[in-house]
Amino acid sequence: MKLSRRDLLKAGVFAGAATALPLQRFVSSADSLATRMPASKLPRPFSSTFRRPSVITPSISTATTDYYDITMRAAQVEILPGYQTVAYTYNGQVPGPTIRVDQGRQVVVRQANQLPAMHDRLGYEPWTSVHLHGSASLPQFDGYASDITRPGEFKDYQYPNAQPARTLWYHDHGVHHTAQNAYQGLAAMYLMSDPLERSLGLPSGEFDVPLMISDAMFHSDGQFLFSLDDESGMWGDVMLVNGVPWPTMDVKPRKYRFRVLNCSISRSLNWRLSNGAPFHVIATDGGLTAAPIQVTNIRHGGAERYEVVIDFAKYKPGTLIQLLNNSPKNNRDDTNTNRIMQFRVVSGSFPTADDNLPSVLNPNNPVMALQESQAVNRRRFRFERKNSQWTINGKTWKDVEDSGYRYTVAQPLKDSVEVWTLENSSGGWFHPVHIHLVDFKILDRNGRPPHPWERGPKDVAYVGENETVRVLVRFEGRGKYMMHCHNLVHEDHDMMAQFEVVDPSMPGDDPMGTPARPLDQMGPLGQ
Repeated sequence: MKLSRRDLLKAGVFAGAATALPLQRFVSSADSLATRMPASKLPRPFSSTFRRPSVITPSISTATTDYYDITMRAAQVEILPGYQTVAYTYNGQVPGPTIRVDQGRQVVVRQANQLPAMHDRLGYEPWTSVHLHGSASLPQFDGYASDITRPGEFKDYQYPNAQPARTLWYHDHGVHHTAQNAYQGLAAMYLMSDPLERSLGLPSGEFDVPLMISDAMFHSDGQFLFSLDDESGMWGDVMLVNGVPWPTMDVKPRKYRFRVLNCSISRSLNWRLSNGAPFHVIATDGGLTAAPIQVTNIRHGGAERYEVVIDFAKYKPGTLIQLLNNSPKNNRDDTNTNRIMQFRVVSGSFPTADDNLPSVLNPNNPVMALQESQAVNRRRFRFERKNSQWTINGKTWKDVEDSGYRYTVAQPLKDSVEVWTLENSSGGWFHPVHIHLVDFKILDRNGRPPHPWERGPKDVAYVGENETVRVLVRFEGRGKYMMHCHNLVHEDHDMMAQFEVVDPSMPGDDPMGTPARPLDQMGPLGQ
């Protein structure tokens, strides 16, 4: 369905506040499956060549700060071989360029929205809000959903990078259509290192590899197909790794460190190696685990990051090993969504430095040192479908908007420790729950210990069907931040709340206190 600008004006889309939710839902659901690319024209799994995301260099650097210039724009990219797909990109790339930074080095990223004024097929205005997922950013630079940057505007985001080394990622968080924007390409890696991590001799350089796993569908002309049947999610029939369908990666017979991000809009994964071989988890969302954790599979929700070491040293050249997906419940699967990518062991010389898997990594992470006895408050949050709405404790983001952004589900004191219980009493869907600002420790899942792979600092908890997950959190910083389901379709349909970290000595920063500005007001970076 096409809507005219007059229709949109009547609905209030251009009225200044991003609150035309029913229209946005309707438009995003109007895309039809009738023109879906037939399976016979999709590439064969493992026939494409693996590609690493590019790494961006600063535009300007000072003694303390690196400045980056990134433009969000529509660009034609090749995802399916032989087709040009119009994507929404950071600097014309899918995925966007990776930012690498050292702990303590400040970063400013100028994000200029030069996307079209209206999406040509889905009929919505692609306003944006860039969230650096995993960063303890100030509220006004956290990608608060309603702090939007419209086409023709820009915003400078400031990041302190004071946390321990970790795998972060930046992606769009614009209210009511995060799913569409991220689905079409607005996602990229942000990798932070620190002295401890560098001292361990873990695989580095070409052997430190980001894997951004997602899924997509395509129209018969090669364009993205975005379809919402019942607002429960968006599942594609093509598995992508770093924007490449089912790629094959040549690996040398030594250890590799893979930074695995599930950046699917809705899909969860349960991935393993085809030969059943074990591998080692060395880091979770918030950084290094205390020691390597040997596993044979990982259940992986949207936005979670797991860093793993796989050792290919024992395999002969020519050995093929696939990364497979035993899909968890309540995903919608297709012919080849059980396959992700393939590794092909090759011969030849290779560096032997940084080929270590130490027995001790980071036993002193402050989050993992927290004890439940330190908790001064306990709160419970129910994630449920209620009256045809995705809710948290019966409330939605619309309630936050209607309150003038004052309504909060919790007001923990700065530096206090709390236990938050995340409850999903449904058997019909799962919720990857993301709490902004903080890292947390998973205490238990339905009263049992957390899965082995999630025994490290986290910022997303996979809350599966009929699961209750308790997390232990210390609240540093101050101000208002979001908590939401990272099934981005659920989030866009308002399964999002806000909490406020209260510092009695001073007020928190306003998450919409540093608004975007018109592009014609853009001055030089760093001034």
